[in-house]
Formats: sequence, C-alpha cells, structure tokens
Amino acid sequence: MNLRYHINLFWSDADGCWVADVPDLKSCSAFGNTPAEALAEVQEAMAAWLETARESGYSVPDPRYRPAIYAAE
Repeated sequence: MNLRYHINLFWSDADGCWVADVPDLKSCSAFGNTPAEALAEVQEAMAAWLETARESGYSVPDPRYRPAIYAAE
C-alpha cells in the first residue's frame, strides 16, 4: 500500500525549531533544526504510526488533507 500524505512544514517561534506534521494522521508530527531534518524525522514518525496502526488492527485513513491553496484549482 503506497499512501501519500500531505506534510505541513513550518517554523515555530514558540518552539524555536522547524515542525512537520501530517494532518491525516492524528498526533503524527516531528521537529528539527532545519526543514530537511524535520521532514526526515516526520517520515520516520509516519512509518512508525502506520506500522503501529496496522499491527494493532486500527484503520489507516486515506490521504485526504489538502491545503486551501489547492482548492482554488
């Protein structure tokens, strides 16, 4: 199963780091000192999230989240 989830990547002044989160996967996020580091960390978090869900028998959501910018197309 090859699912593609949207990743939000942004700078957080409150945390003083880059944050990457996956809106379709509840509580799946990561941080890093650079955008690339945050992205690499969230990709690992996504893999672990999906593996845990499958092993536990939880449903894996279809990718649905799309930023508002894509709704204008």
